[in-house]
Amino acid sequence: MRKKIIVLGANFGGMTAALKIKHELHGDVDVTVVAASDRFLFTPSLIWLPFGKRSTDDITFVVAPTLEHHDIDFVHVAATGIDPVAHTVTTADGVARPYDYLVIATGYRNDENVVPGFAEHAHTITTLPQAQETLTAWRRFLTDPGDVVIAATQSAGCFGAAYEFLFNTAHQLKKNGLHRDVRLTYVTAEPFLGHFGIGGLPHGEQLLGMFLERQGIASRISTAIDHVEEGALVLADGEVLPYSFGMVVPPFLGQEFLSGTEGLTDEKGFVPVRPTYQSEKLDDVYAVGVAAAVQVPWTTPVPVGIPKTGFPTEAQAATAAENIAAQVRGELPTHEKPFGDIPALCVMDAGNNGVVILADKMLPPRKHGLLIPGPQSHAMKVAFERYFLWKMRNGYVQLP
Repeated sequence: MRKKIIVLGANFGGMTAALKIKHELHGDVDVTVVAASDRFLFTPSLIWLPFGKRSTDDITFVVAPTLEHHDIDFVHVAATGIDPVAHTVTTADGVARPYDYLVIATGYRNDENVVPGFAEHAHTITTLPQAQETLTAWRRFLTDPGDVVIAATQSAGCFGAAYEFLFNTAHQLKKNGLHRDVRLTYVTAEPFLGHFGIGGLPHGEQLLGMFLERQGIASRISTAIDHVEEGALVLADGEVLPYSFGMVVPPFLGQEFLSGTEGLTDEKGFVPVRPTYQSEKLDDVYAVGVAAAVQVPWTTPVPVGIPKTGFPTEAQAATAAENIAAQVRGELPTHEKPFGDIPALCVMDAGNNGVVILADKMLPPRKHGLLIPGPQSHAMKVAFERYFLWKMRNGYVQLP
């Protein structure tokens, strides 16, 4: 009988895993993608949406036609539970779907309890609906401007997006003739500028410091947030930063339903995995992308997380697909790609400038690390956005 593979999630990890499994086994397998959203979202472009530089249609597409073209079933419904004994996934429509192998690529949810007042008062860009709300807040700000605060809380990991939004904000303030009248402040849990949640790269602190100085941006480094008020960020040391517009990046958690399976997740709802991306507990369950747990290999004065971005997510999903294909063929799952050994590759946009970040490994110790500043970074990010959406919409996951 043909093996049944269920993939939970239809974004970077889920789409890549589903399409690669089908490709690896030359179609001789039943693959079903189950997801609460029926659209692929190019999350790196959420930094532009609040400024009206992108719309929802620009950075999303409906996944069903792509999957159906590659003979992959799509079920637009949220998963609600996993039974590893019965080998079933339960969904919100009450159906228990059987699997031989399962890939968890369910992404993240915001930790809205990271500090009091975040859920009630903070704007963020980490999900599409919240980025749309931030767009409304930005338009309101333009009618009555004042000080601006951009922050990444303690235990956050998505510092790249915080920096990108910070510098895009500075760019937009200048375009709107407000840069001389508005005080822009960056608050971060990082122990130094340019840590990025990956331990930093050579000369990164100096480069980011230069960027902030040129833009006239004040900073609070290695700083925890105590709470968020309406129109003010209150830091752990008691300092109050009033603002007319603000954006706060929180930490992420795993999807809540995953924690209902005993022993599957850690305390944050992420799935501990082996270098093969198999669950530490279950040989037939895999987790990739943000859903997979990654241990922070250091201690900082204020806790920081690790960025789980699109590039390592694709690498994890490809590794999981190769291992599932091996198991289906009756072989051992021997393909390994530990998160820390995946190369770091990121283009950080700054409006009309930016930085290309390259390193031989995501986490130290490394042999090579490089930051390349310049206006070409913006052009590269725009080009990559268009290329990646084209690639994924057509299911060309074999391309880089």
